[in-house]
Amino acid sequence: MNEFSFLMVPGLGGSGEDHWQWLWLRDVADGRFVAQADWTCPDIDVWLAVLNRTIAACRKPVVLIAHSLGCALVAHWSERSQRGEPENPRATVAAAMLVAPGDVDRDWPEFEVIRPFAPMPLPRFAFPSIVVASTDDYFVSAERAQHFARCWGSEYVSVGPIGHISAESGCGPWPQGKAVLANFLQQQQMPRQ
Repeated sequence: MNEFSFLMVPGLGGSGEDHWQWLWLRDVADGRFVAQADWTCPDIDVWLAVLNRTIAACRKPVVLIAHSLGCALVAHWSERSQRGEPENPRATVAAAMLVAPGDVDRDWPEFEVIRPFAPMPLPRFAFPSIVVASTDDYFVSAERAQHFARCWGSEYVSVGPIGHISAESGCGPWPQGKAVLANFLQQQQMPRQ
């Protein structure tokens, strides 16, 4: 795993220090947190620019590890980068793990600030990816998460009833997710038959 740069891509509100994304950073040699200036009123263009700059600063192939609204951000970044905008960063995105992808297409009166992220981009990603979802997540149904995975060309993994897979749902360092990621990356490095 030392051959990758790991970028944690949080969602609305950021990920606090008890979130598994922060906890995982302690265990990787080259890990970074994609730090947005405003976590409560996300501007999609600003967020995309920050993600692009963070990817461009990496010297190794990048593994994006996104949570919630961060998954929609990765989907927008993928769609735009395939169109050549913004210019492709120097670093290569080797893979992505999209955890609990918030359903930005749903009507969220209490989360109007995410409306600019809709509709969810659905073109197939140009890199291997995996969608990891819970069976009882308030922010995305298992069916919608599976739909996103099919459209993006992602592997799909259900982790059972653990809510939004966050600190609030009691995941802590979430060793199950870390094992899913390690297994996924190992599969990507095996020779294709």
